[in-house]
Amino acid sequence: MPTYLTFFTYTKAAWHEMVQRPEDRETATRKVIEANGGRLLCFYWMFGDHDGLAIYEAPDAVVAATVLAGIISTGRIEKMKTNSLLTGSESQRVLDMAKFASTTYAPPGGATDWHAEYGLEG
Repeated sequence: MPTYLTFFTYTKAAWHEMVQRPEDRETATRKVIEANGGRLLCFYWMFGDHDGLAIYEAPDAVVAATVLAGIISTGRIEKMKTNSLLTGSESQRVLDMAKFASTTYAPPGGATDWHAEYGLEG
C-alpha cells in the first residue's frame, strides 16, 4: 500500500478547543484513516514550522486525498503538506526505470547531445 507523510498545522481555534477539552488526536486520526481502508503508522506533534505529522498507508492517492479533504474540511487545520514516500526497493525501481527514461527524453532545445554532458553517451 502506498505510504504518505502529512505535516499539519492546527488553527488557533483548534488549539483553544484542545486545551479546553483535551483528547487524543492520534485516535481521531487513526479512526478516519482506517475507516477509509488505510493504516496509521505514526502520529507526532512537533516543534517547528508545523504542529505535527502523520505517516500512514492508504490504498491509493484518491483515498489519501479523501481522508485529507475530510480532515481539512472541518476548518480546524490551518495548513497541510503531504508527500508520497517510497521504500528503498521502490527507490531502486525508480532509478532503474529513470535510466531508460533518460535515454529517451528530449529536453528543451534537444537538438544538442545533452547526454555527453552527463557521461550518458549512446
